[in-house]
Amino acid sequence: MQFSASLATFMATVVVVTASGALMPGPLFAASLLQGTKGGAKSGFMVSVGHMLVELPLVMLMGLGISSLVNLPGFLTAVGLIGGSALVIFGAFQLRYVTRSSFSTEPVEETKLQKRSLILGVALTGLNPYFIVWWLTFGLGLVVQAVELGALLGVLIMYISHVWMDYAWLTGTSYLSARGKTLLRARGYRLLLIGLALFLMYFGAGFITRAVFQLNIIP
Repeated sequence: MQFSASLATFMATVVVVTASGALMPGPLFAASLLQGTKGGAKSGFMVSVGHMLVELPLVMLMGLGISSLVNLPGFLTAVGLIGGSALVIFGAFQLRYVTRSSFSTEPVEETKLQKRSLILGVALTGLNPYFIVWWLTFGLGLVVQAVELGALLGVLIMYISHVWMDYAWLTGTSYLSARGKTLLRARGYRLLLIGLALFLMYFGAGFITRAVFQLNIIP
């Protein structure tokens, strides 16, 4: 596939469309901020890696023609219930930890923290019905154009044009989250973590509600 004006235009389109999803506040963003207060930019980077481990296979499989998955009976309902429950449980555990008298602002072990960030990236991507619907609706148009431009190579180029923004956004905001922590006293840091935990629980409750009442979950 030769680089051409049409390819350049398509890559620019991918960046613009990506911004509509990547820069919107959501559970992955909240989790990245939460981990960032403990591990800084490295945590945001690992959240991005976990996100990509789910997203890249999904996008490549879409390029092979399995985009009708969203139409399977009960698929989105199951994803909404499982993902929503996971978010509520994670937020509740975080809330319990932060409100305990033994709560500490001391740094967490680096290896353990980054492993947790990676797992969160995987879980909050694969169990997020908004993410799945975004790719199987809005993102599907990008995949189709990419296939027309260069088959699976076109899809790969499209994905690279997309994923760098996830890395930049999540890594950058995690870094800023860590910097913000240094400006807060222990009480302020505790309140920040409580707010982020409640944010995750809010999204989880929303996923469950939409799944139970069969509401439209397309943003």
